[in-house]
Amino acid sequence: MNEILHVNTSNNAYICAVKCIDMASPILLPRQGQSVESCIISQFYVAVGETVSVGTPLFSFETDKASFEEEAKEEGVVLALFFEEGEEVPVLTNVGVIGKEGESFEEFIPEVTGDAGSNTLVEATKEAVSEEPARQAFVASGSTAPVTGDIFISPRAKKLAGQHAIDFRGIAGSGPEGRIIEKDMIAVVERHGKKTPLAKEKMRREGLVPGDMRTGPGQVIRAADLLKGDTSSTLESELVKIPHIRRLIAKAMHQSLQNSAQLTHHLSADARRILEWRKKVKQAGGANITLNDMICYAAIRTLKAYPNVNAHYLGDNIRIFKGVHLGLAVDTERGLMVPAVKNADRLSIRELSERMKGLADACRSGSIDPELLKADGASFTVSNLGNYGVEMFTPVINLPQVAILGVNTIIPRPMDMGDGVYSFVPHLGLSLTYDHQALDGGEATRFLRALADEIEYLELSF
Repeated sequence: MNEILHVNTSNNAYICAVKCIDMASPILLPRQGQSVESCIISQFYVAVGETVSVGTPLFSFETDKASFEEEAKEEGVVLALFFEEGEEVPVLTNVGVIGKEGESFEEFIPEVTGDAGSNTLVEATKEAVSEEPARQAFVASGSTAPVTGDIFISPRAKKLAGQHAIDFRGIAGSGPEGRIIEKDMIAVVERHGKKTPLAKEKMRREGLVPGDMRTGPGQVIRAADLLKGDTSSTLESELVKIPHIRRLIAKAMHQSLQNSAQLTHHLSADARRILEWRKKVKQAGGANITLNDMICYAAIRTLKAYPNVNAHYLGDNIRIFKGVHLGLAVDTERGLMVPAVKNADRLSIRELSERMKGLADACRSGSIDPELLKADGASFTVSNLGNYGVEMFTPVINLPQVAILGVNTIIPRPMDMGDGVYSFVPHLGLSLTYDHQALDGGEATRFLRALADEIEYLELSF
């Protein structure tokens, strides 16, 4: 913000002396890719009151695919932090404020709505800002009349106690005359834990108390977690907090199943030819082309013949891709990631193998480009659990894609060799999950059969 100190208009010239006025600056949660609507705050590296410089790491945050760090864009003092570690926050929301000590930050308090970002800390910050005049008025009036019985408690604190079924008798207040104010009650609420409405009602009516268990989402205390009086839980167990990334993955999977009509077809392909190709590759040395590379190569060739499977379902429209942008499911320590191999249909088997290995390594090291992890960045996904010995599974579609291929382990199956002779032949299990809103069962089955044929009669050149 600039303040004009002097204007000289002589000789039709405007000369302004300008003084710069420093203002507090918000700390924004940046957007990582156009499809990312919210992130989870992993860890704060700074605290309120701490002085920071440009480039000082402020906090880390996660999407469902990768983690990032945000650095300070301004120097100054951290005036406020509006969220807590582990909270899901909408992108481009004010996470905190940097400025000069004592500066006002009320205008930067975020207005968060919905599941992502709605928390008691933001509300507490708003009320803490607005309660200061009320405390001053309390002292100025000289009022010492208790709100209830012999206990002095502010209206806000009393309301909060009622909302969380907390007996405020015996709480030491930090307000004037020992009055219990809202920040005292917030500390008690955080110590006791959040409760479901039913749990609060049972505590009021039946005198139940919280135990060690907190089985609700976000460690909320449910009615089933309550105990009688002095009874202690005899069940040996450990309550482990769900990792941040697991929460985001769970949310994405739930949305996929809620918003699509998913059906899975299972079929097996004679794996003798693909195993023979793998043997030739090993004998030839050079590039380490795996069975998964060959399966993906076969899937890409089949998708070119069945473009309706290589598509996105968009409600009233279906986007059919000319090129194949192959999503590859990669298991990492942080969870499942699905980077996209762009224009995979233009690559040779050797180039495809190298590209997929590079993306998998980038996922595991945390250096993957977030744009390659967008669900709408791939047109079809392959998930291979064959190495784990899985014989059959039902993969979940990465919306808005219309299908996903699950690759199973190779197992011997009896096969008619002619003239009544049967022999055990290695077969590769294939599981195709598709959105019945976008694909009919017949078309999905024909695609899966064509893929099996492609594997059984695979031709490669190196």
